[in-house]
Amino acid sequence: MFKTIRIAVVALFTVITFVSQAQDIHFSQFYMSPLNTNPALTGVMNCNTRLVANYRNQWAGVLGANAFNTYSVSYDQKVAVGRTDYFGIGGSLWGDTAGSLNFGTTQGRLSFSFAKKMGGYRQTSHFLVLGADAAISQRRLSQDADAQVWASEHDGNGGILPGAQPPGASTLDYDFIYADLAVGLLWFSIIDKDNNFYGGMALHHVNRPNVTFQTSASVVEPIGQRFTAHAGGQVWVSKGLYVVPGFVFMKQGSQVELNLGTNLRFAVGNSRTSDQSWQIGAWYRLTNRYVEPTSVDVDPSIQFFHSDAIIFTARFDYDNFGLGFSYDYNVSDLRAAAVGNGAFEFSLNYYICGPEKRAVYCPRF
Repeated sequence: MFKTIRIAVVALFTVITFVSQAQDIHFSQFYMSPLNTNPALTGVMNCNTRLVANYRNQWAGVLGANAFNTYSVSYDQKVAVGRTDYFGIGGSLWGDTAGSLNFGTTQGRLSFSFAKKMGGYRQTSHFLVLGADAAISQRRLSQDADAQVWASEHDGNGGILPGAQPPGASTLDYDFIYADLAVGLLWFSIIDKDNNFYGGMALHHVNRPNVTFQTSASVVEPIGQRFTAHAGGQVWVSKGLYVVPGFVFMKQGSQVELNLGTNLRFAVGNSRTSDQSWQIGAWYRLTNRYVEPTSVDVDPSIQFFHSDAIIFTARFDYDNFGLGFSYDYNVSDLRAAAVGNGAFEFSLNYYICGPEKRAVYCPRF
């Protein structure tokens, strides 16, 4: 057991040091973090303005005080164009810190979208949305040599090779910035105030920026492009009861993740369209097992999907506020090292409505 835990911990630090393989941030409550999911979701709302805040803590059971901490805040609004179309404009800031090296990424982003009405009427409509964003990112790494553990120092059994020498500190740039671009596409259909569905896709890191910490001009490690596909909606079941299903699929390099499930929404009050409601739900996340590109004679079965976590969610909406909480219960092999501790998230949405020249009904995120 202790050997398994030790190997798992070392493996986590190995992943951190292989920055070229580092994956993007992700939130279990992806539906409450729209601008991080798809730039085409910018401005897709029933009100004029939306403020969003997200926080995630992960792997505290394995890394303790060095757990992964991720936060995100965003602002977006819609601007009417003509009688039926609109622009979406937004900005966001997110940060992520992991491990004893404080390997961190901070990104500031501007997002834009254009929504074109493709058919329907005021309360029954179909929209096609194009989106894009441009960002400046910063990556940083602690210069504490005692905290640095590199792949070349591992003995393959959870320990460190005697006399192993880490890479020279003079060859590393511990703090640098780069530009990043993304594009997205979204379709949403509003059947009525109670029923809707949407689906979209996005491509992040279109320009594949170089994210190496090496200072040598001959070393280039472009970050892998991330493809995202997502869909969801709301279905009215009976008075005060709705089913809110969804899924998100992400692929970045050799890493694949699928998160799918549903919430049950219970409206408070006599109206089926009440803005006051609470939700509970369960989601299931699958990932693929990582295999080194240079591996030979590897059992192909380890590249298949495997269970990663069951996600329990709760949400409360009161007029213009939305508060969400989720807990990831780990069901992968990492649970032996996690000691029963999963990841938890908090999400907060706030809408500013005010007077509108016209209404465009959208799915609520």
